[in-house]
Amino acid sequence: MKMNGKTILVTGSTDGVGRYVARRLAEDGARVLIHGRDAERAKVLSDEIAKAGGAAPTFYQADLSSMSGTRALAEALIRDHQRLDVFVSNAGIGSQNDGPQRQVSADGHELRFAVNYLSGFLLVHLLLPLLKSAAPSRIVNVASLGQHPIDFDDVMITQGYSGSRAYAQSKLSQIMFTIDLADELKGAGITVNALHPATYMNTTMVRAGGVTPISTVEQGGAAILRLVEGDDVAGKSGLFFNGMNEARANPQAYDAAARKRLRELSLKLTGLAR
Repeated sequence: MKMNGKTILVTGSTDGVGRYVARRLAEDGARVLIHGRDAERAKVLSDEIAKAGGAAPTFYQADLSSMSGTRALAEALIRDHQRLDVFVSNAGIGSQNDGPQRQVSADGHELRFAVNYLSGFLLVHLLLPLLKSAAPSRIVNVASLGQHPIDFDDVMITQGYSGSRAYAQSKLSQIMFTIDLADELKGAGITVNALHPATYMNTTMVRAGGVTPISTVEQGGAAILRLVEGDDVAGKSGLFFNGMNEARANPQAYDAAARKRLRELSLKLTGLAR
């Protein structure tokens, strides 16, 4: 898919691999909608893109740790745009951001579940009209190989909490959602796939976890860009990739009953339940 003139949203794009992806897409002529919490970092990125001759991005400031912040972002995007060719759901927090203790969102949900999963779930549903208007369009969910099955008796991990478990549960939730949504969107001209871009990339998130990086953002970015623009994945949907290769996720991802429980809970928590 040629990027020139395409409208592409990349959440969490003022830092890390999202920043790299946004810059590359803008340099390829895409109309990139960048998102983050820090306007100063967004300006630095915009200036870099302009200096490199790329199309000027549009910045949307939003805190995805709250449902109201996520809804406000969707409302702004719907107000400003009539179509969305690609949505890269990349915003997230790691296992150790702001410390190892259990944290909750403004809505009272476990923070990693809220930011890494629920915000993307809500945003995709609210933006589906724009994605349908641009069909054939794509959704790319940036997940992880780190996956932990959901305990539906304690989804918010009030017992036995660890940041790594919370992070891994949120990432498996993204993959379960990817499979479900792909099925729901059959025939709509929208593909949806998830991926683990690369292991321990050199990002703020990884360094905050006290981990020595072993991959580059360029490696992870290449895997994301392939799902954004690759002709070889144009007709593929509902899949999980490890870098460039199709892979199998945690077995719970393929449990239809578990996905149904997660979907029903997510609709309720985001206020989308009818």
